[in-house]
Amino acid sequence: MEYILSPSILSADFNKLGEDVKHVEQSGAQWLHIDVMDGSFVPNISFGFPVIKALRKITGMFFDVHLMIVDPGKYIDEFVAAGADMITVHAEACTHLDRVIQQIKSHGVKAGVALNPGTPLSQLDYVLEEVDMVLIMTVNPGYGGQSYIPYCDRKIKELRELIDAKGLNVDIQVDGGIKADNVAHVKECGANVFVAGSAVFDGNIEDNAAALLKNMSE
Repeated sequence: MEYILSPSILSADFNKLGEDVKHVEQSGAQWLHIDVMDGSFVPNISFGFPVIKALRKITGMFFDVHLMIVDPGKYIDEFVAAGADMITVHAEACTHLDRVIQQIKSHGVKAGVALNPGTPLSQLDYVLEEVDMVLIMTVNPGYGGQSYIPYCDRKIKELRELIDAKGLNVDIQVDGGIKADNVAHVKECGANVFVAGSAVFDGNIEDNAAALLKNMSE
């Protein structure tokens, strides 16, 4: 199984976003996590197409785009055009989840489904075989810097058991409160893609990423 670090630029310094992204690229992190928030599905607003397009011009990193927006199917074409390599939508935000998954896949990019902490895994009952990744939110979405919710351990373990029982090649991503001192534990629960925001961008980016990568590999 491949273990992947996906630093979230939500915690980057926007006065020097391009520079921060270059440090992430040099750190050995494989993906770049891009949180898009609309102020409706979550109580915060972040950034959209122009920022993604601008970043696409300066890096070849894998763009892991997490849409925390209402009715994301309206915007899939634009996010693909902006440079997304993976688009993850929230099950709670989609009236027709399967339709949105197929819309993403029709562009040749990877499709993910995210579940908020209180959303049961049963939301995936009929679509798990259709996705490339499931994102388990380990904080309530909308803000960076929150603490990991402990009951998410059980949710990650149950999802890993389900994926393995079905023999599927589906990644489990975790987002929220991931730090160098708990990433190994979350890995043991069954996750293999780790989003980290403040744990990467607060301080020396390359040193922080190296600490996470080291603990992920042990």
